[in-house]
Amino acid sequence: MASIREEMVIDASPDAVWDALRDVGALHTRLVPGFVTDTRLEPGARVVTFGNGQVVRELIVDIDEINRRVVWAIVDGPFSHYNGAAQVMGEVGGGCRFVWVTDLLPNELASHVASMMQTGLRVLKTTLEVARHP
Repeated sequence: MASIREEMVIDASPDAVWDALRDVGALHTRLVPGFVTDTRLEPGARVVTFGNGQVVRELIVDIDEINRRVVWAIVDGPFSHYNGAAQVMGEVGGGCRFVWVTDLLPNELASHVASMMQTGLRVLKTTLEVARHP
């Protein structure tokens, strides 16, 4: 099983970043606009359309208010297993650390998913820092 961990320091308050992350139906407007072009909520899930045209249905596993962590799973192809989690943690001196972990099978999809995660984090950082410093 491939396990990918990406993290980035963001010059925005942990509360502001958490508020955007926990809004699971607003990926395309509040967190990663352009990288995600649409998010549609369904009972217990969201359907995410990415800028590259890929569409996935993600089950929302948990929205953990105490640990500022959202967990989701994809149960459809091309994955035989996919679990994603994103967490926001305060940084000493200000700002926050955004940590995104994905475990997936088949392993052959890991490089594609890692590339998408890296792109998504760059968009997230820009979006949230611009919101803080308009």
